[in-house]
Amino acid sequence: MDRIQTMEVFARVAELGSFSRAAEQLNLPAATVTNAVQALEKHLGVRLLHRTTRKVTLTDEGITYLDRCTQLLTEFEDVDALFQHDQLQPRGVIRVDLPERLAHMVVIPALPEFFALYPQLRLKLSATDRFVDLVGEAVDCVVRVGALSDSSLIARRIGSMEQINCGARSYLERHGRPQTLNDLQHHMVVNYFSSRTGRDLGWEYMVDGEARFLKLPGLISVASSDAYLASCSAGLGLIQAPRFGLEALLASGEIEEVLPDFKPAPLPVSVVYAHNRHLSPRVRVFVDWIAKLLAARYA
Repeated sequence: MDRIQTMEVFARVAELGSFSRAAEQLNLPAATVTNAVQALEKHLGVRLLHRTTRKVTLTDEGITYLDRCTQLLTEFEDVDALFQHDQLQPRGVIRVDLPERLAHMVVIPALPEFFALYPQLRLKLSATDRFVDLVGEAVDCVVRVGALSDSSLIARRIGSMEQINCGARSYLERHGRPQTLNDLQHHMVVNYFSSRTGRDLGWEYMVDGEARFLKLPGLISVASSDAYLASCSAGLGLIQAPRFGLEALLASGEIEEVLPDFKPAPLPVSVVYAHNRHLSPRVRVFVDWIAKLLAARYA
């Protein structure tokens, strides 16, 4: 068994947490799978897996090795895919990062449709609101909501999200409803800080098409959209957020829109991936699919 096949065996054992299940899926004798992993550990000089009678788990070295294995195996698949005919189904693992609320409310519910179209693809999906280094973290593509600054990446603009100012009814009943920008001096906000700089982003509003910012006091600063909305619902202060995802809360009266004449600028929505002249079929089909999915909402 060559090195690539051995890596594939190890990756399948690690994924399934079982030698016997890996052997069954790979259509190999159980002894062959066991011997392959043992030979790999001997070659590397480290133990990759903890074995018990009930389960198989990765060691710290195994976690590191699996990550590199997965990247290398995907690259081998991409090289082979360059010479495949278009009618062949793309296969492999796609590493994707999405904003939290967008992942939970839009993309994940639609994934059964994606897997029905491409049954040989798998996703390794993270749902965060932090800045992701596509190259450094070996992520194939991300969806970013907001302005883009990294010119080394390819950005496919999909549309934009309307933003509004809002506060919990409980907060507004205690502190009043602001009518002008000057009224904000008597209010608290929930601040949102950049995961890259650690700085609060400021309260944004538009004047003659130009963005202006105010620095306002707040009891809490967060770097997660879910935490941002939860803080607002708890009555900790006013927030600025996309109207998307707030419809039910607005309809119920739990939160209310304020200062409708001083809204922040709409947020651009983009699919972003690293510059690659030969974008692999597995990534290309996902980029096309998610772009179509999101464009239906935000174009």
